[in-house]
Amino acid sequence: MGGPVGRSSTSGEGTRSRVQHADRDGGDEGRYGDTRESGDAGGSGTEGKAAAQGPGRRSGPRGRSSGARSSRRAPKSGKRRVLRWVSAVLALLILGAGGAGYLYYEHLNSNIKKEDLTLGDKQMADHKANAAGQTPLNILLIGSDARDSKANQKLGGAKETFGSPPLADVQMLLHLSADRSNLSVVSMPRDTMLKMPKCTAPDGEVYPASTRDVQTNESLRRGGPGCTVAAWYELTGIRIDHFMMIDFAGVVSMADAIGGVPVCVDANILSRGANGRGGSGLKLEKGTTYVKGEQALQWLRTRYGFEDGSDLARAKAQHQYMNSMVRELRKGTKLTDPGKLMNLAEAATTALTVDKGLDTVKKLYDLAEELKKVPTKRITMSTMPNVYGTGTNAGRVYPKAGDAEQLFRMVREDMPLDGKASKRKPVEPKDPSAPVGEIAVAVRNATATDGLGPVSGRAGDVEKLLKEAGFAKATVDAGNVAGAARTGVLYPSAELEGDAQAVAKALGIPVSQVKRSTDVSGISLAVGADWRDEGVYPVSKGTEKTPESAGAQNGEEKGCMKVNPQYTW
Repeated sequence: MGGPVGRSSTSGEGTRSRVQHADRDGGDEGRYGDTRESGDAGGSGTEGKAAAQGPGRRSGPRGRSSGARSSRRAPKSGKRRVLRWVSAVLALLILGAGGAGYLYYEHLNSNIKKEDLTLGDKQMADHKANAAGQTPLNILLIGSDARDSKANQKLGGAKETFGSPPLADVQMLLHLSADRSNLSVVSMPRDTMLKMPKCTAPDGEVYPASTRDVQTNESLRRGGPGCTVAAWYELTGIRIDHFMMIDFAGVVSMADAIGGVPVCVDANILSRGANGRGGSGLKLEKGTTYVKGEQALQWLRTRYGFEDGSDLARAKAQHQYMNSMVRELRKGTKLTDPGKLMNLAEAATTALTVDKGLDTVKKLYDLAEELKKVPTKRITMSTMPNVYGTGTNAGRVYPKAGDAEQLFRMVREDMPLDGKASKRKPVEPKDPSAPVGEIAVAVRNATATDGLGPVSGRAGDVEKLLKEAGFAKATVDAGNVAGAARTGVLYPSAELEGDAQAVAKALGIPVSQVKRSTDVSGISLAVGADWRDEGVYPVSKGTEKTPESAGAQNGEEKGCMKVNPQYTW
């Protein structure tokens, strides 16, 4: 994205935004006449999704060492001077300091297209703050397959699709943890079947909720990206804070501006469909190749040629591209040239459509500053666990029972997908705890799971444990039995934080599971599914495990895509 791109350079970071731009298409890959699929279409083919995105951040240049210590310092300081100069140029462009800088800043702002965040009727739930008062950030990355311009028509799709409403054929949720220690990306296959929520378009047209399952990529033509956001919230219950959308031409311009990303295949590949038709047209030799521009778009859209030819294989290739992009940008070698930097800012802002909360370069810059706090090794790419339908919906995708909800729950509850609990120590509360006998605690039974009902009497059992520990004002809250994966203590305001931590410590509950929330008026203890058995709170194993079916990939993971033997040369 434009903003982050420019910014990233400032601080030495590649750009998360940019990466998103790389979201690309949806049509079944090809510029060679394949047709697009939508929720109303029959058949089992899967099309494109792609989104190259990634929180890019450079670690900064490092001086090369040779000879005496003094000789090492000179080149290092020289590079620092270059960086300081580039940073000053960026500050001028981004903050608009001065006449020309201000005009260029306004020009970049005018490039950015804006739309409503959500077109759905449901109000998204607020984030729950952690013990330090921090909240996570969720950004939906959308790749549109719009064929509404000559540039887009040249890059993909059959002629009969030109000018038709776009599909959201790339959908990825980027989750930045509350403490900014880790980042998770969840891809949803474009042919995932679900019931669409009611959406009211900006022009007033109402799209009623669907009565049957349709493909998730249909959401974009129901008023715009705000309906895609509403569909995600309907399925996952995850609050979406922002969206970023890009089309084919935007992907190409961004990939060109970035200057190339290394990708790898384990054999020569030529992506073409049956009888030589269709496919993305990607042609690479075995090994590693730097791709940019149209070739980058081909990589991101390729389905015919990778592994089993499914959309899941395409998502894997997209994740590899995104991780590789982040690593490249964080080397600090891409954005030291002011001219390239300006080209990147121009391409990014022109390519993006965002919600009104990200509608200026400054806002995008601030977002990039947050994204770059996450080290590459704490970035995790994943795909929604899924199964294929049968009968008339053969080849279509459905969320996998249990596994999909587990992944969504982990994102909702801000659990890292890499299985590493945050090492940051909780901030000590400003107000000390009151005497335990004066602390009122409402205990509720939240032991229900997707497949099991609540365990009878668990709230009463824990209430007794609290009273034995001196919490004379502990009571049972029988009015709310909604399930929770993990036991947690919620408090409404800063002056009760110390009291809430005292409750957790008395029961052996990790202080990291004490969170501030506007959903409660006093201290509330939810006995979760991790404490269904009697006795003391079980020894914590850190975090919930990411389902294997999510195909998680680490940001530092390097690999080669496996080429289907039918598509080699």
